[in-house]
Amino acid sequence: VLAIGNPFGVGQTVTQGIISATGRSDLGINTYEDFVQTDAAINPGNSGGALIDVAGNLIGVNTAIFSQSGGSLGIGFAIPAKICQQVMNAILKDGRVVRGWLGISLLPAERDDVLQPKEKGVTVAEVLPDGPAAKAGIQRGDKIIKVNEEEISSASHLINFVALQKPNSTIQIEIERAGKTMMLEVVVTERKAQDSASQYIPLPGQ
Repeated sequence: VLAIGNPFGVGQTVTQGIISATGRSDLGINTYEDFVQTDAAINPGNSGGALIDVAGNLIGVNTAIFSQSGGSLGIGFAIPAKICQQVMNAILKDGRVVRGWLGISLLPAERDDVLQPKEKGVTVAEVLPDGPAAKAGIQRGDKIIKVNEEEISSASHLINFVALQKPNSTIQIEIERAGKTMMLEVVVTERKAQDSASQYIPLPGQ
């Protein structure tokens, strides 16, 4: 892949690399995470620049780097093109991005045990009073197994799935409580933007 941008304001620059991974999440960059990771050199000033393949197809939009010094360490992240398209279409249609919300927080993911497969589902840490989940009967300690028959593999999977649901739509959530499973209907509402901070650096615009 090729990363295009204007790093440090030196002028338009192209660097090359490979796609190191896709579907990167739980990085602490933002609430909604589904990044393409690349080792193509990306530095402040690359934000908003294209990440393309050798045929010129858009793979993503350069967004952040992992760095303790502010320079590129070969760990860069781009928003996938499909998500950029969804956001663009939402802004054109509604003037803003609208995301679904449950009103819960989740326990942080534990490191996988190499000897045992990772358990399905995510555990609810807190339930916001009067939020969609609370109104549906979801409680602290419940494990969310499926949403609309789709198995949930991680906290970021659940957050991203719900974010794509339209406010006021109804979803089916399968939970496990005290060893028993039950199905609950939750009416999704709109989520308001939240700030987050981390050692991942959102790159300044070109």
